[in-house]
Amino acid sequence: MPKDKVTIQDIADAVGVSRNTASKALNGNESIPEATRNKILKKAAELKYKQFAFVDTDAFARKSGNIALFTANMPTNSHFGSLLLSGLEKKISAEGFNLSFHIVRDSDTASLTLPNNFEPGKADGIVCIEMFDKAYSEMICSLGIPVIFIDASSEILFSELQADVILMENEHSVYSIASRLIASGHSRLGFVGDYNHCKSFNERWTGFNRALADAGLPLDRSACIVENDRHFGEARWIEDQLDRMERLPSAFVCANDFIAVGLLRALKNKNIRIPEDVLVVGFDDAQESRIVEPQLTTVHIYNTDMGFVTAEMLLSRIHNPAKPFMVTHVKTDPVYRESTGSLQRNDAAAALR
Repeated sequence: MPKDKVTIQDIADAVGVSRNTASKALNGNESIPEATRNKILKKAAELKYKQFAFVDTDAFARKSGNIALFTANMPTNSHFGSLLLSGLEKKISAEGFNLSFHIVRDSDTASLTLPNNFEPGKADGIVCIEMFDKAYSEMICSLGIPVIFIDASSEILFSELQADVILMENEHSVYSIASRLIASGHSRLGFVGDYNHCKSFNERWTGFNRALADAGLPLDRSACIVENDRHFGEARWIEDQLDRMERLPSAFVCANDFIAVGLLRALKNKNIRIPEDVLVVGFDDAQESRIVEPQLTTVHIYNTDMGFVTAEMLLSRIHNPAKPFMVTHVKTDPVYRESTGSLQRNDAAAALR
């Protein structure tokens, strides 16, 4: 009977290395020789190990060109970036390019140094995902290599960035959901998430505020959890923030599904019912949004298509480096589910009309 889950040990055994070596290679440790690392990554893709399940194994054999992927956090299966990378890899592979992975450590970011396994002279282009440090982003752009950012630092001014940027459409989808909440009678809304974490979160915050402003409602920061903190997925930490609120809002709009799921857990721990007592909205349409109880109202991202567009933009930049830089938003769609109660029912009724 086949195993349900591939482990690092399985990959190590298949390649003939230690588990420690395989683990280091999968996590981008620069001490692993490139040839060994590529063998391990290829085997991880063949065995469909976690995020590497979406990578075409033929990409490791192609030598005609190289696109470097820079990331501070390798996207997991549930992260929107995993499917995006699948679309990206398929497109660049069809054009004869190999995709190499480069993990940017905190120490690299702090010292503005490139990963040890990256050779600028061998890169035709760079894709940056989960790279939200402004100074490091500007350093990458100074290399003279075509660069595209999938999302970006919230501090970046597009007019000054010497690179292309692709984002999912953030502001208008959040505006649409928040406006619908207001129209259904919710006059006190809260936002959950650090809106300075990245450009996407910042745009979602903008959409939230614009909906309030257009409805003539004030922003109530006492109903929001917007601290610069890394504990948004921890129910206990979110519970502490909820305890500080004199009165809960009737609806929360979260910066992503990961945060929304943590909020759902915290509210349930406090015996607060969703959607009877409080409505909750996420963003990303991650797998978790469909398996939690109640299922989460969210925003669907066309992940694979974003990967195709990313590849097309970068390849176009490689062929024509002098053309004006572009900022592209790919359409998203609100998805109404049980966590917003009657909004879901109204959405289903409207679809039937």
